[in-house]
Amino acid sequence: MADRTPPPLPVTWRPRRARIIAYGLAVVMVVGSVVLAAMLPPQFKLPDRLGMVAFGCLVAGVLHLLGRLRVTADERGITVVNALKVHRYEWPEVIDVTMVEGDPWPKLDLASGLTLGAMGIQSTERERSRKAVAELSALIRDRGEAPDRV
Repeated sequence: MADRTPPPLPVTWRPRRARIIAYGLAVVMVVGSVVLAAMLPPQFKLPDRLGMVAFGCLVAGVLHLLGRLRVTADERGITVVNALKVHRYEWPEVIDVTMVEGDPWPKLDLASGLTLGAMGIQSTERERSRKAVAELSALIRDRGEAPDRV
């Protein structure tokens, strides 16, 4: 990992499988709720049918939160888009990135002493996640104030 050269900027890492599953299920929920609302028996009125479609859209919105996960590095720093919050850090604020075996995603060690999970890189995509962590680590060493590892 230490000898990897940093990738050209800007670069974005996203989980492939999680996006396919999240957006695929979102489409199924919306289409399914519309079809179900259209096929409901006559005793269900318009508000019931609209509620069914609204519920499908609400579930699709939650799935979108999982589908939008990403980590983006540019000339100024790193943007981490997690499910509920977007974090932006300048290069000197990020000290290191680590992903221990068994962790679902890597953690960014910050100069403030805090750590932040980078959900946009998922360990379930084994080789892609190792490559992404290596590239991000090389960028942090190249652009940040982190000491070189020996």
